[in-house]
Amino acid sequence: MKTHTFLVEIGTEELPPKELHVLAKTFSHNITNEFEAAKVQYGKVRWFATPRRLAVKITSVGMRQVDDNIEQRGPRIEQAFDITGQPTKLAEAWAYRMGITVAQAERLVTDKGKWLIYRSHVKGKKTQELLCGMVNRALKKLPTEKMMRWGNNPIHFIRPVHTVVLLLDKNIISGNVLGVPTHRIVFGHRFMGEQHIILEHANEYPQIILEKGFIIADYLQRKEKIRKDVIDAAKELGGIPDLNDNLLEEVTSLVEWPVTLSGCFDKKFLSMPPEVLTYIMKRDQKYFPLYDAHGNLLPNFIFIANINSEDPQQLINGNEKVIHPRLSDAEFFFKTDRNKRLEEFLPDLKKVIFQKELGSLFHKSKRIETLSAWIAERIKGDIINSARAGLLSKCDLITNMVCEFNDIQGIIGMHYARFDEEQEVIAIAQKEQYQPRFPNDSLPTTLVSCAVAIADKIDTLTGMFGIGKHPTGDKDPFALRRLSLGILRIIIEKELSLDLQSLTEEAIRLYDTRLTNNRVTNDTIDFIFSRLRNWYQEKGYNICIIKSVLACRPTNPLDFDKRIRAVTSFYMRKEASILTTVNKRISNILAKSNDITYEHVNSLLLKEPAEIFLGKHLLILQKKLNPLFAAGYYEDALLNLSTLGEPLNDFFKKVMVMVDEPNLRINRLTLLRDLRHLFLRIADLSMLEVI
Repeated sequence: MKTHTFLVEIGTEELPPKELHVLAKTFSHNITNEFEAAKVQYGKVRWFATPRRLAVKITSVGMRQVDDNIEQRGPRIEQAFDITGQPTKLAEAWAYRMGITVAQAERLVTDKGKWLIYRSHVKGKKTQELLCGMVNRALKKLPTEKMMRWGNNPIHFIRPVHTVVLLLDKNIISGNVLGVPTHRIVFGHRFMGEQHIILEHANEYPQIILEKGFIIADYLQRKEKIRKDVIDAAKELGGIPDLNDNLLEEVTSLVEWPVTLSGCFDKKFLSMPPEVLTYIMKRDQKYFPLYDAHGNLLPNFIFIANINSEDPQQLINGNEKVIHPRLSDAEFFFKTDRNKRLEEFLPDLKKVIFQKELGSLFHKSKRIETLSAWIAERIKGDIINSARAGLLSKCDLITNMVCEFNDIQGIIGMHYARFDEEQEVIAIAQKEQYQPRFPNDSLPTTLVSCAVAIADKIDTLTGMFGIGKHPTGDKDPFALRRLSLGILRIIIEKELSLDLQSLTEEAIRLYDTRLTNNRVTNDTIDFIFSRLRNWYQEKGYNICIIKSVLACRPTNPLDFDKRIRAVTSFYMRKEASILTTVNKRISNILAKSNDITYEHVNSLLLKEPAEIFLGKHLLILQKKLNPLFAAGYYEDALLNLSTLGEPLNDFFKKVMVMVDEPNLRINRLTLLRDLRHLFLRIADLSMLEVI
């Protein structure tokens, strides 16, 4: 059976390299969504992307839409006709929308009633009539905020569009895409091969532009070629390449015909921190740095050219000439910085505003110094070194190096602290204070680093909430969501016993009178709790379990984690259903009562055997559970609490709580209150779903 192939290629100016992969995959996804929405059959889908094109090729394309049977239910018969049997305005309006008269409508009869119904058989359109509109809609949905307009074309797109190829087999799909007429001409490489290539058939793509135009259109194939060629080149140089995937993706997005070459730089530059050199090579030059077997940086680099040169040595010499002055500039900044100790940059931080209402970076450094020591004391860390690390934490921000290469803040502080012969934990903390910087990033490795990292993050959080700078919607200019999650991850994953309430209050105290929001404590903790909820949801925990623990507001994140794990484990046991049910009943009874309960249960007022037994059992459990709660053994506590299931069931069967006699009623309510408080030491089980 003959199959049909559809090809769309959008030829543009150079597309943004950091977005190319996502743009191409999204374009392909959008095209397939259009095919499915139009009910056009299709087979294999391939996407292509180079700096100057986005393309999608689809095989086994159906030549027309699948025919469709449409049923549109109208109003009920009793609403469609008045008492004289004439159509109502409701029925006529519905029929008008359907393109028929009421008399042409059929009747639908079911067990639940009768309705007007319109049935029609819609014959599918030819696929070629739909493709142009499908491509335009797919392009409009691409994820990008920065759009351009070119020439007299009123249409906006990521980059100016030069060519649009729309082929169904050998036939051009006539029309306009992004204001550009469709045809069958694609561009080859700018400097090699044929500049304009005519596609006779969609099946020729991408092989024809590979052979005639020196274009490797398949993004993943090009990426894999670069990766292998870089590894091979590194072996020849006796090194191991830094094949960071982000850099590999960016380089793949910059070339259409990758040619791997290598160069070198003066060994004298290796005296600088290696991160400075790799930063320049990767960020500025898009080079792949090389390391020896011991992880030491080599004075070599690998780069990817976009052309087959007759004299590749010229390309190598050119790249070596370009990188030398950049490294020389860095060396000058480095030597200038080293004329001062890291601590000597501290006074200069007074000139740098952290936030106009919150003071300078000098003020922030002093707060972090005090807060780091406070945290270290509570997590059993080194108080003196934590304070010192906190004081120095922002000093590198004023150095020449960080002013020029701002992405390596903290890293420079670490190296300068080592040059100053500070304690190693202090130096490491300069780098690790910013961790975790993104989801799944590594955490600080020492308690000193943890103290400084938490202090820095909570200082920013309380400061911003203290002056009303709350995140709104998807707007979070100070990255407060990321900072909150960072605090939580450090405390929970490093198993640090640190209370958010006292931590927040201490951070607020250090701001003195700068904060104007009198709800700053609650606002900050509520915001962190919202991150806590989202984090556990993303990890797959049941939302009702998360809510049940949040209802108790345990402000120690590590304690929260223990409760979540305990309730999750207990929730799968058969006893959980009983306890959940009785907790809901207790909660409802207490919520409806207006009585003020006693301070303690009066054992003399326990009359019925079921309540006497329950009261005694409660006293025994209270003594038994207190040490378990103190140690955080919540799963063991829940197993002990499960022994209340039968006594509570018996109590509710045989004892009337809301009796007329006030003393008995209040005493029984007090008994239930004490029981509920015992459960609330872990979670509000009444919020769980009964399973």
